[in-house]
Amino acid sequence: MLIDEFAATLITAALQAVDPARAVARHLRMDGSTLHVGPHAYDLAAIDRVVVVGAGKAGAGMAAAVEDVLGSRISAGWVNVRYGYAPPTPPQHVHVHPAGHPLPDPAGLEGTRRILDLVDSLTGRDLTLVLVSGGGSALLVQPVAGVTLADLQALTDALLRSGATIAEINTVRKHLSQVKGGRLARRIARHGARAAVLVLSDVVGNPLDAIASGPCAADPTTYGQAWDVLARHALLGDVPHAIRAHLARGRCGEEEETPKPGDPLFDHVRHVVVGDNRAAAQAAAAQAEALGFRTHLLTTHLEGEAREVGRVLAALAKDLTAPACLILGGETTVTVRGDGKGGRNQELALGAALALAGWPGVAVVTLATDGTDGPTDAAGAIATGETAARARALGLDPAAHLARNDAHPLFTALGDLIVTGPTGTNVCDLAFVVAAPTDGPATGCN
Repeated sequence: MLIDEFAATLITAALQAVDPARAVARHLRMDGSTLHVGPHAYDLAAIDRVVVVGAGKAGAGMAAAVEDVLGSRISAGWVNVRYGYAPPTPPQHVHVHPAGHPLPDPAGLEGTRRILDLVDSLTGRDLTLVLVSGGGSALLVQPVAGVTLADLQALTDALLRSGATIAEINTVRKHLSQVKGGRLARRIARHGARAAVLVLSDVVGNPLDAIASGPCAADPTTYGQAWDVLARHALLGDVPHAIRAHLARGRCGEEEETPKPGDPLFDHVRHVVVGDNRAAAQAAAAQAEALGFRTHLLTTHLEGEAREVGRVLAALAKDLTAPACLILGGETTVTVRGDGKGGRNQELALGAALALAGWPGVAVVTLATDGTDGPTDAAGAIATGETAARARALGLDPAAHLARNDAHPLFTALGDLIVTGPTGTNVCDLAFVVAAPTDGPATGCN
């Protein structure tokens, strides 16, 4: 088995473990007239309507699983998903609405308006099932008064290029939204309805307030912290004036804060995490062990600048004795310095390739579990000790490609991209550090 084949088996196992429909099905069931959502129970005989709303890349699969359990008991539903993530056969009782990601677009704005229309129709005898998954921050978009969609697009682009972490990005976005940072829960509570929130986590550590910017979660962050994020990344002079003005008013107490922990509005809101990065990593580890590799799940909290993390993973690879596999999960960041094409997983792999140069029998494999790494058609890439030399043989300079954030063309030329297409799920990223026997399985890439 070659390294790419070995990686493919691990990827398949990981993605199957966090398939959104399967993940929801493990936590949702009917028992007579009682709906069980994780450890929480709701007597549907005492409920007038069940309304389903949500946003995220996994929304379609999650909605299908909810419909499998509830069927016609769903009175109405609307879920925003990323373009390309709508299923060929959509659910019958939940509308699946494609919209823009990572930059919000008019379709996301319209979809969010439809979601809020449903929320505003709720009464105290209704139950709302809220489906939250990665990508929901861009797909659930309703800016505060005075801030336009174009303003949010400019802000999002600047933050994504700055190297800010997802927690930092969402701290800012929560304070510019009428639905993020617990404000959707506030709107549901205003009508006296209850909410059960099913979460497929794409954030390291599963903080409910950060996943999709926590539309139904208490928000511990403040306007002051949102301002500090922009200052820390030298963005205060780059973001639109309306955004800067709104955050400034918020710092002075002139804008209403997001609802905080302890707010009684959350008394009738329950969250259940149905899947996360650890579940995917554990499934990959089990598959690697089944293939005869000594395997260790090293962390599911991998963070840092992608190219630097790549060098660290290369150093780990050099200490392995074949056959062995380290598995890491998390989400790195990229500070954009050039005008190249790539994503954090491809940049990590290229950083690893330079550090691995000339080292035999080892590889670093990277994967975005949603199937999309940056604005490319790839999910990740495979780097070995031969990657840099092979690239130079084609007239490519790996160091120059890394300097301009241009990993995608290099790995395309080598045929070492991992391309899965949209997976319908999203639980951060995975990296596999592999030492393969030279005369047995996983002897090399391509």
